[in-house]
Amino acid sequence: MSYVTGNLIRTLREKEKMTQRELAEKLCVSDKTISKWETNKGLPDIGILEELAKVLKISVADLFTGEYKRNENVSANMKKQHFYVCPICGNVVTAIGSGSYFCCGVNLFEQEICFETDEQHKIKVETMDEEYFVSVPHPMDKKHYISFIAYLTSDDIELKKQYPQQEVCANFRIKGHGVICLFCNHHGMYGVRV
Repeated sequence: MSYVTGNLIRTLREKEKMTQRELAEKLCVSDKTISKWETNKGLPDIGILEELAKVLKISVADLFTGEYKRNENVSANMKKQHFYVCPICGNVVTAIGSGSYFCCGVNLFEQEICFETDEQHKIKVETMDEEYFVSVPHPMDKKHYISFIAYLTSDDIELKKQYPQQEVCANFRIKGHGVICLFCNHHGMYGVRV
């Protein structure tokens, strides 16, 4: 299995409106070398990957996966936020569009929001003094917990970190219609529309 696909190199080169010769000149290689890469008859040397990624305007990680995911959501509606959570350190990556993200050497997968909750993940939203008070009856121990609660509206996202061995709750100033969601480290994302 190759770490870089020729099809990806060709697609990105054409997207940048470069000929094989122009790409070769930028990388100080021959155009025959570029042709070999694009026809999968050869692979770029590992030492040139960083420069290749820079010229093609892609991350080195995307070159390694052989996939290029572009953000097609030009409206930038924050309610369409994508969440990627590292299963090792708990780092949260948010993005308006899909992408390839890595943390702790692991490829992160997008967390889909489930709007059908069970009793343990039932999101209770109360309105108090122009704020939403959000609570969840989820046990919080060091192995099984709610990592964060977020409030998404069309133009804003507010994320509140939750910690093991503390009550699951958060206050959000009401900013309009949106989604309140949470992430359980064992069961994934749950949400409710507000």
